[in-house]
This record gives sequence, C-alpha cells and structure tokens, in this order.
Amino acid sequence: MSNSIKNLTLKIWRQLGPTVKGSFETYKVDEISDEASFLEMLDYLNERLISEGKTAIVFDHDCREGICGTCSLMIDGQAHGPQRGTATCQLHMRKFSDGDNIVIEPFRAEAFPIIRDLMVDRSKFDRIIESGGFITAPTGGAPDANLIAIPKPVSDAAMDSAQCIGCGACVAACPNGAANLFTGAKVAHLNRLPQGQPERFKRVEAMVETMDEYFGSCTNHGECEGACPKEISVDVIALLNKDYRKAKFASRKDLAR
Repeated sequence: MSNSIKNLTLKIWRQLGPTVKGSFETYKVDEISDEASFLEMLDYLNERLISEGKTAIVFDHDCREGICGTCSLMIDGQAHGPQRGTATCQLHMRKFSDGDNIVIEPFRAEAFPIIRDLMVDRSKFDRIIESGGFITAPTGGAPDANLIAIPKPVSDAAMDSAQCIGCGACVAACPNGAANLFTGAKVAHLNRLPQGQPERFKRVEAMVETMDEYFGSCTNHGECEGACPKEISVDVIALLNKDYRKAKFASRKDLAR
C-alpha cells in the first residue's frame, strides 16, 4: 500500500524570548508523507526556512521515542495532539487529513515560561524532584535484586507510576495549571516500594509543599489523565493526598513530644 501525501497549513507560535511579545505565523508544507512523525514534519519545514535564509522554529526534542518528554507541544489545543497515550514525537501525520490547518503552540502554563517559540522552561519540575524524589536510606553494598521481596501487584503499581516522563502535559491541560499528576506519580513510584518507606512521609511533605510554591491547586477536573502520554491514572493524586495528610499528622505528633 502506497503512502498518502498531504499538503498542510501550519499556524505556529513564534516568540523571540520570554519578555518579547509573540504571535502566530502561517506556513505551508507540501508533500508530507503519512509515515512522517510530527517532529519530522517540523524538521522538513525548518530545513526549508534555513535554505531560504530565515530563522528556524525552536522546539524541544531529544529521544524521539516517547521516553524523554521534551517534545511537548500543544497541537490544535491538545497537549501532544489528537492521539491519546502518545507523545508528540510518536504522533504520525496519518492522524491528519490533506488540507488540514494545524495550530501549534508551546505549553501554556504560568509555571512553564516560554524560552523561545515552542520551547518552555519546565525546571519547576526539577525543584519538586530535588525536594524529595529520591531514596537516601543507606543500604551498604548493592544487594541482589531478589533479596527484597516485593509483591507483584506492588511492583506493577510502582512501575505504572514510574512511567511518568515529566513532559508537563498534565500541567498544560489543567485549567488551574496544577502538577498533582506529575507529583503524585513521582511520589507513588517511591512510596509504594519497600526501599521508599523510611522517607515516605518526609518525601511527600517536601514534594507537595514545593509543588504548591509554583503550581495551581488540583480541583479534580481529570484533564491531566486524558492528556498524559503514558495514561497515568488520577489514582496517584488520591494516594498523594492520603500520604500528605498522614505526613502532616505524623509531623504534629513529633512536635507534641
């Protein structure tokens, strides 16, 4: 079966820097194969712009395998585009029709200021991880993996949470700009494992309070789960809230001693 070829009109956000006013610019791209990924289509456009002596469009990318999360874009108003459970780099042009007009924007969230064009600064996620998204309990030499018995349902649930690639789609999709799905996934990944228990309450308290410094509040819209390219469940937010309440109660008991 031969590949279908599409001619498209792209309306792309251009902005020279965080303090410079941006605007949409319109570009025509012709003869794009169904088999091309969305980022390959942007590469094609950039090659043409450079050959014409114009400035290429800036966008984040790295692995192009749906792993790193840096390819985050708003496509026709949807984080990562129209295909559920798919990062932008894994979105292919077969999802679009010949003659389509496609609007491409950076993620829109106060906590993610625009660096240039379609690239945003997601370093606020790093601040959350730095506050507690790790295990520091001393273990001595590295033990054999099978020495710590972990029930399969627990390991599966931890791995489901560990799939979070930190792309920020949950924040971009949330009307409040909340990061509870991201934080919940990172906390649930560690708090479900035996190795994460010694710092469980300290971790969740630090990560939630760091999150609250930069992001909005969760009001259970559920848009985050729908936009997540790894389809992480909002159940992790319920677990986050449960552990945070326990952590604050534990802190009160410690202060009372």
